[in-house]
Amino acid sequence: MATGSEVIKPPRTAIGPVGWLKKNLFSTWYNALLTFLSLWLIYTVLGGALKWAFTSARWGVVTSNLRLFMVGQFPLDQTWRVELCIFMVSALFGLSWGVWGGALRNFAAALAAGFAVLAILPFGLATRIWLVGNLALILSGYLVGRRLPGAGRWVLAGWLLSFVLTILLLYGFEGSPVLPPVSTTLWGGLLLTFLLSIVSIVASFPIGVLLALGRRSELPVIRIFSILFIEIVRGVPLVTILFMVHVMLPLFLPKEIRVAHVLRAMVAMTLFSAAYMAENVRGGLQAIPEGQFEAAKALGLNAPLTMLLIILPQALRMVIPAIVGQFISMFKDTSLAAIVGLLELLRIGQFVLAQPQWLGFYKEVYLFVALIYFICSYAMSYASYKLEAALGVGKR
Repeated sequence: MATGSEVIKPPRTAIGPVGWLKKNLFSTWYNALLTFLSLWLIYTVLGGALKWAFTSARWGVVTSNLRLFMVGQFPLDQTWRVELCIFMVSALFGLSWGVWGGALRNFAAALAAGFAVLAILPFGLATRIWLVGNLALILSGYLVGRRLPGAGRWVLAGWLLSFVLTILLLYGFEGSPVLPPVSTTLWGGLLLTFLLSIVSIVASFPIGVLLALGRRSELPVIRIFSILFIEIVRGVPLVTILFMVHVMLPLFLPKEIRVAHVLRAMVAMTLFSAAYMAENVRGGLQAIPEGQFEAAKALGLNAPLTMLLIILPQALRMVIPAIVGQFISMFKDTSLAAIVGLLELLRIGQFVLAQPQWLGFYKEVYLFVALIYFICSYAMSYASYKLEAALGVGKR
């Protein structure tokens, strides 16, 4: 007669925090030594910085100019338009969380947690109501997204439409009493940084794909044009392209047409990013084995359908890390727009330091700006990691 074997539970030290510490930090004597040495180095290097941040730093330079950091010189009585745009983004993140989940769930949850933490801080009543409203939109969007079958296409259309609505809300309409026009010269701070990076990233992706395909084209005119564009743009720094577009673009346009400085910077950054994007995509195309082309021909697919349905999806999947790296680089390169007179986030920080009451507070201002750049860059890197994991990049 068979008897069941007794199940012996693992010791408590094998699970939980104690077990994790033993396994990862104190498994051997030299690991324990390295752990203590690392803690000492961290305390030595970061101890003074943390002590300064929590005791000596005067963060009033940030809190007193927070609106300037966020929207620049955008008119105070029209900032509700920016707040409405953020409401729209919060609702879309909540819907995306409910419909797709995955990495969007983590982003939406992090955004909701950020709004909740900010609502606890000692802001004014109106600001707290606005923060709680964004939190409520994310949660309600999640509930609606879960209960709305087939909502994926509508949420995707909402994301595409949100960009157009954001531009219309921010710019306004001539002669409108509700949405009076706001000159792009008044756009600044984190708002302008986001607009420059989003436009250049979104617009450069399809242009880069077309340039990569054009460089492999059998038509000499298209191939030569693509090669010349890619090599010329990649051969000069972004600062040069910004100056060229800023100074030379008006020379090729009629006198009655004046292109806003913000639009000139967007064009320059888009063209610059597209050239690098083309090379990233071309690397993915070259990694596709010839057998994929032959299999597509065997199925009766012509050349455009083969590239669109078979080759290009695989190539883009292979170069996701390089593409996202280019996106992060372009986001950080928006700080160069200050050279052509745009008041993006870094330039606003320099303006704040020019105020008489905040002279010399470089550490606080630049640390705050660096923290914003780091959070946004890490968010894109985290999204890339989740997308790679979902698509199985690097796995067979």
